[in-house]
Amino acid sequence: MHQPSSLTGALFAAALITSCWAAASEPPEPPREFRAAWIATVANIDWPSKKGLSVEQQQRELIELLDTAVRLNLNAIVLQARPACDALYQSDLEPWSPYLTGEYGAAPEPFYDPLEFACNEAHRRGLQLHAWLNPYRAWHSSGGDELPEGHPGERNPSMVRRYGAQWWLDPGDLDASAHSLAVVKDIVTRYEVDGLHFDDYFYPYPVTEKNADGETVEVPFPDDATYGAYADKEEAAGREPLARDDWRRQNVNDFIHAVSREVRGAKPGVLFGVSPFGIWRPRHPPSIQGFDPYDKLYADAKLWLEEGWVDYFAPQLYWPIEQKPQSYPVLLRWWAGHNPQQRHLWPGLFTSRVGRGEGRGWEADQIVRQIEVTREVDGAGGNIHFSMKALARDYGGLIDALQEGPYAQPALVPRSPWVEQPQGGEPAAPSGARWSSGAGDAKVVWEAGAGEPLVWVVQTLRDGRWSTAVLPAARREATIGPAEGVECVAIRAASRLGELSEAALLDAP
Repeated sequence: MHQPSSLTGALFAAALITSCWAAASEPPEPPREFRAAWIATVANIDWPSKKGLSVEQQQRELIELLDTAVRLNLNAIVLQARPACDALYQSDLEPWSPYLTGEYGAAPEPFYDPLEFACNEAHRRGLQLHAWLNPYRAWHSSGGDELPEGHPGERNPSMVRRYGAQWWLDPGDLDASAHSLAVVKDIVTRYEVDGLHFDDYFYPYPVTEKNADGETVEVPFPDDATYGAYADKEEAAGREPLARDDWRRQNVNDFIHAVSREVRGAKPGVLFGVSPFGIWRPRHPPSIQGFDPYDKLYADAKLWLEEGWVDYFAPQLYWPIEQKPQSYPVLLRWWAGHNPQQRHLWPGLFTSRVGRGEGRGWEADQIVRQIEVTREVDGAGGNIHFSMKALARDYGGLIDALQEGPYAQPALVPRSPWVEQPQGGEPAAPSGARWSSGAGDAKVVWEAGAGEPLVWVVQTLRDGRWSTAVLPAARREATIGPAEGVECVAIRAASRLGELSEAALLDAP
């Protein structure tokens, strides 16, 4: 049935709505849950599988990962685009990543832009694409001991510090922070990313060594120069300098807040997310023990959540449900209780632990149960899996466990009502919805309205029960199955932020 745009068509549509809604007041809200996986590029963990692959091989591998995500009813991918002051995209600020060609600064040949390619291919499949950046890591140990020619730290040595086997941008150096902020703005402005994402690396995890007495001690991060300059400036102004630990935390806080403002100002509709270490501090809540990122990484992640500087918060809850000192449900409920701005809470899962190593690997059921726990916690709305390789290689039977369990049906991403909508806001409803003639199962077809959605939501009322399908925007048809028992079909467009259009409704065929 076609829905004309004339007054006669409007009256016809009103009559159709009355008929279509006779058995149910309106199409139900479709299921919503953030379902994502990290694709790590550092050290070729997930993609590309090794350095020096041809462009065709790189693209084929990435497409296979995206197709696996669709097969599992995921709705987002978090792709590491900047592992360590290197770029898996065309950049005037940082050289090309060696994890592509094997050579730092060498562009793929024939040329393509991997981040642009990933955005296009993800959106073509109805997936959000979030760009994952490491804000402070400057050079990974897998690349060798010395900074290569053309590295930002080689051009401006005052920004970087050698610490252990790696190089780091100094969070207390204003040039370093300004450089990383410029990288953020560049990506958000030039690429059609749906999110900008940081993981748990702020100040580096402590490096240890043996002292003269043979005791293991932590090596201090080498920021005497920047802290000294800060302290001198404060004292010259008649102010008491912060203690060094508090100053370090303030450096990270200031940067997170600046990134939040930059992302929100640069492009409406792009989400900013952080995935910190899963514990804020030991003894919070009282039963929790373990590493203290507040004291060691100078990451006051609870503050960022409480202040609403992030749009989504994905603490890395990488412990099993039964492990009481780091209990998954206990920690998740604690984080949910410290979210006064009601930002998205999408904890990270250590999915790569499934089926790995004798006596150390988890059963796939652990991940299934953690997803179920997430659904039970008020304020939590999804999960991110580390990492995509575990899903693509079906560690421990993960694919069947997820397809037959929590991800059996598709879901839309949750809405973000505090985020400014891109121009146009709510997507336009589809037009020209009608039944397609022909033998076999019933099929509906439609045309797109103004703008381009990320996905279509097709809901079918059959024998008094609604079912939901989520289809990529390039699709303009859906097979409903046997016509018998179908009472109504509702078709809506959904934006990349999960906003729904009004429904185009079809009565029984």
